[in-house]
Amino acid sequence: MTQTPTFADITTMAVGGSIERFLEPDSRVGVIEAVEDADSKGLNLLVIGGGSNTVVSDDKFHGIVVRDARNVITVPDEVAPVEHGERVVHINAEAGANWDDVVQFAIKLGLVGIEALSGIPGTVGASVVQNIGAYGQEVGTSVDNVEVWDRVEKRVTELTAHDMQFGYRTSLLKQTAQPQYQATLPNDAPQCGPTPRYVVLSVTLKLTHNPDPTITSSQLARALGVEVGTVVPATVVREQILAIRAAKGMLEDPMRYASPWMSTTKQEAHIIEDIERFQALGGNAEQKNPANRHSSGSFFTNPILTAEQAAALPEDAPRYPTGNAHEIKTSAAWLIEHAGFAKGFALPHSHAGLSQLHTLALTNRGGASAHELMQLAGRIVRGVHEAYGITLVPEPVFVGVSLE
Repeated sequence: MTQTPTFADITTMAVGGSIERFLEPDSRVGVIEAVEDADSKGLNLLVIGGGSNTVVSDDKFHGIVVRDARNVITVPDEVAPVEHGERVVHINAEAGANWDDVVQFAIKLGLVGIEALSGIPGTVGASVVQNIGAYGQEVGTSVDNVEVWDRVEKRVTELTAHDMQFGYRTSLLKQTAQPQYQATLPNDAPQCGPTPRYVVLSVTLKLTHNPDPTITSSQLARALGVEVGTVVPATVVREQILAIRAAKGMLEDPMRYASPWMSTTKQEAHIIEDIERFQALGGNAEQKNPANRHSSGSFFTNPILTAEQAAALPEDAPRYPTGNAHEIKTSAAWLIEHAGFAKGFALPHSHAGLSQLHTLALTNRGGASAHELMQLAGRIVRGVHEAYGITLVPEPVFVGVSLE
């Protein structure tokens, strides 16, 4: 295409202004050269994946936006090694590969480790930046290594899972996009943020050859009607998770792939499957309302609290273990709803609102601006803090916007 998309064209939130220069390199060298071009000229750089975790200003973006067009998924193993009595198989995916394409690739090969991450939008490259997770799994636990371009050292390097410093919805990569990290770099280093210092080129996952995973999530176990620890076919797990996500409005609108700017970013057969699933949805009208899917998924992370903070919450507030005896996780959705923001809440005369299906999703109901979304998000953050003394942390990457 000779034209340039707007951010509204390439993000799931469907907001954002025009782009000065948009590049879609289709080779590893091309990705590196595009990043280097921006850095060498001191231009603003945004490397974007599926646009599912990004909120961008309504103003024009002055700089270069790079979207990796590479999407090859391979199995590099000649012989699958055996670890702890189980066959281990590696999958390598280029950074631009659609995440759910990778999940389906793994399940078809009889591999487990990421099946609970079915239906999460975005790309492989973004998955390790955010350390996506759901229903008892995180991508970080299945990562073997991540090949990256180091913008400061100007070289390709390989980061192990340990190097990646995975945590709850975070990683080394995400940390290097923060302003405080930039302050530690030499003055002549490229501006890191919103794009991390390390730009993902490919990810190698280490999965187990076993078509029947063990259920570790209590929520998923209840949905399946089984006990935690039960063995269930991965195909059944995937379909159940897609059904749960659909009921919450947490599946992206598959019709976005009808756009010429999105049509090549996911395997065509999988786009067709997603559209058929969307059209076959039962339940109430809200489940079939595309406006409930014009979101960035969960807009806030679940707060990690000290024992004292958790004790101050109402008795019926959710409390989840984190693996750290001194920390307790609570539900951002519960806090939002009990602070007075019900499903479907919206500010007066605004085109942005909470999803009618899930209070964690801020949605574009049609024609919303980034400004309206930030107004809504800011109002929710203030309301929750006033009610419970807890400050919610947004999950999406903000480009040219801030909470109001």
